[in-house]
Amino acid sequence: MTKTALITGAAGGIGRATVALFHTRGWRVIGVDRAESAADFPVDGVFIQSDISRPEDVQAIFDRVRTSANSLDALVNNAAVQIAKPLVETTAEEWDSVMASNLRSAFLGAKLAHPLLAVAGGAIVNVSSVHAIQTSANIAAYAASKGGLLALTRALAIEFASDNIRVNAILPGAVDTPMLRAGLSRGHAGHGDVHERLENLARKTVNGRVGSPEEIANAIYFLADGSQSSFMTGQALVVDGGATARLSTE
Repeated sequence: MTKTALITGAAGGIGRATVALFHTRGWRVIGVDRAESAADFPVDGVFIQSDISRPEDVQAIFDRVRTSANSLDALVNNAAVQIAKPLVETTAEEWDSVMASNLRSAFLGAKLAHPLLAVAGGAIVNVSSVHAIQTSANIAAYAASKGGLLALTRALAIEFASDNIRVNAILPGAVDTPMLRAGLSRGHAGHGDVHERLENLARKTVNGRVGSPEEIANAIYFLADGSQSSFMTGQALVVDGGATARLSTE
């Protein structure tokens, strides 16, 4: 029987790679993104343009899902926004927009996906970030939202266990995506052009490079696929090239 996955942020770097991998593995993919379309989206999948920061949009997504699927095998809460600026310059509206997109959307997605996931015992994979456990300057709203997502993961794992729904989080480090490149202006990766800043960032990881969206997609698939991770729930899987393993004072 074909499995079905709902993946948010399907047009972004990690989202596109995740959609492609699930499709390659024979899953039916329902993709959601603010963008009008996602490049190379599977022709036999379902793409929904929607803004998950709006509760009414999240409800509409699942209303549509239920018209074409009686169950879900995986929900991947991947969509996120990032505001890179000092905390004292961050407005309440900007803070709220980050929380709505990155954290509230995952709460609503899990709540509405629950009855569909409970049919056959599915999995939720929340894409958090290493910023949930180690962070830096000028990214407070994003870090707080990803920390909240990690805590939400543990809470959901406890509440959903009786319905045989596993809930885990993946915490990517530096991955070469449009979001990462847009955030290189924060100063944490030195100066110079984008290529130079990426190289500076790569040197801060243990293995000396930034990650690829495909590597994160593989980890997401591992957590979603019950045949590989059936005894994992409520966990945080860090995929960061060893960046958080090294002392910051070295």
